[in-house]
Amino acid sequence: MSDRGSDPKRDTDVKGGSLWQLITVRFKEYTREPEALFWSFGFPILLAIGLGIAFRSKPPDVVHVAVTNTGPRAAAIAAAIRADRGLAVELLPADSAAAALRTGRVALVATPAGGDSVTYQFDDTRPDALTARLMVNDAVQRGGGRRDLVPVGERHIRERGSRYIDFVVPGLLGMTIMGGGVWGLGYSIVDQRRKNLLKRLVATPMSRAEYLLSYVISRLVMLTIEVVVLLGSSVLLFGVPMRGSWLSVAAIIVVSALAFGGFGLLIASRSRTIEGVSGLMNLSMLPMWVLSGVFFSSENFPKAIQPIIKALPLTATNDALRANMLRGVEIGGLGPQMAVLFAWMIGCFLIALKIFRWR
Repeated sequence: MSDRGSDPKRDTDVKGGSLWQLITVRFKEYTREPEALFWSFGFPILLAIGLGIAFRSKPPDVVHVAVTNTGPRAAAIAAAIRADRGLAVELLPADSAAAALRTGRVALVATPAGGDSVTYQFDDTRPDALTARLMVNDAVQRGGGRRDLVPVGERHIRERGSRYIDFVVPGLLGMTIMGGGVWGLGYSIVDQRRKNLLKRLVATPMSRAEYLLSYVISRLVMLTIEVVVLLGSSVLLFGVPMRGSWLSVAAIIVVSALAFGGFGLLIASRSRTIEGVSGLMNLSMLPMWVLSGVFFSSENFPKAIQPIIKALPLTATNDALRANMLRGVEIGGLGPQMAVLFAWMIGCFLIALKIFRWR
């Protein structure tokens, strides 16, 4: 028997081929999971459509109030309130008005009191009730002869970029990037470790870096499709503005995807069970869903925790996307956000490569 030794060219071809095979496997695993396809493509689009319809541009809501017909002034008060087109008023007996207020059918009940006074009954914890109190009182005072000392005018501005759907689409995009990076990578790796597939891969001519890189590359390709579908549908259906360059948007998305991909690899680097990694992923993502400004501004939280919120990768992603899409800020003006994402990306990948466990 002759020992032919090792062929360097053959070893290089094997290593290059192993990376391609791993990437192909990632795509096959992904496309064979209908649930994964729905949560990646269907859910963000359905959520954007639902929120876009719920918060679409429409006339102001009419506030419903009641006046108790307990005196001769009740009709005059109702007529004064009816002069405001934003209010719908009805005259009701005292017990019927109380029942309507208790069941939420009306936001406020106005009752004529002694002399020329009026008593307002409402739940001060309801925002619509507080609005009704201001509107009804203004109408009643005008009906009583009050005159405004300063003439005022109104201009209603409904510009693209200031609507709620314009605010929420970048947040949904950031949430999609985070979910794909954390769940798409972390869950699959732990599932293979649980089935002892990783232990078998150790015997193949494949490095740890190649294995992890296959996940990152396949995730970036799928993310490109997800972003095109979500942004394309938002622009076509709701006219969401894209004031920044597409190149800057692509750079933000790629860096964010790498940061969350590293985060997902870090979570999965030692976890052995599906239950364990699911708990870690939910524990890490839930605070970011709440704090990072997906559905409402992160500025609503106290100033004391703002530095912590700004250091979260999802906050940096959402802030960068909104600045680029809605205000036209290019990548050069997004230094703080990009620095946060690069720090998460580099730190997570380095730690994950160091502590990754095959078994």
